[in-house]
Amino acid sequence: MLFKGKLMHDKKGASFRLFFFLIFASLLVGLDQFTKAIIVERLIEFERIRVLPIFDIVRFHNTGAAFSFLADASGWQNSFFTVIASCVSLGIVWYLYSLPEKGALTLHFGLSLVLSGAVGNLIDRLHYGHVVDFLLFYYEDWSWPAFNVADSAITVGILLIVLDSLFLESKRINLNN
Repeated sequence: MLFKGKLMHDKKGASFRLFFFLIFASLLVGLDQFTKAIIVERLIEFERIRVLPIFDIVRFHNTGAAFSFLADASGWQNSFFTVIASCVSLGIVWYLYSLPEKGALTLHFGLSLVLSGAVGNLIDRLHYGHVVDFLLFYYEDWSWPAFNVADSAITVGILLIVLDSLFLESKRINLNN
């Protein structure tokens, strides 16, 4: 990545960091797919197992995006989200490679978490035609939309990216000058 005309890192170091964070993301994708496989094998759609008075393990099929956004659309959304997830994933891999060596650890982890979540849900869309959600928190008649490990990774990843943007990016720019 160029910053004020200087190459911010050497290619060998960037390749090693990319490899490390891709392994990290791959492990999370594996965990996501493993948990979903257990749910698909053991529960039928809409089945619920009460774990706590506010938490159930469920099997819901989500054809929409986060929090079931566009789930009731006519079917075009699955292809749309497949393309979006593919493009975002490729963009994140490129961006991880181009990040500076110093001061970007939080951003690396945040991007890797978003990547793992995008790929985990992309695999579901390609394999099932929907995303398998299985974690459901609720209180009385109110419930949070069901989600999965991939959704959790995306959420935590975005929080880390925002944290980096608000508090760490200016320090990184000064560090790498």
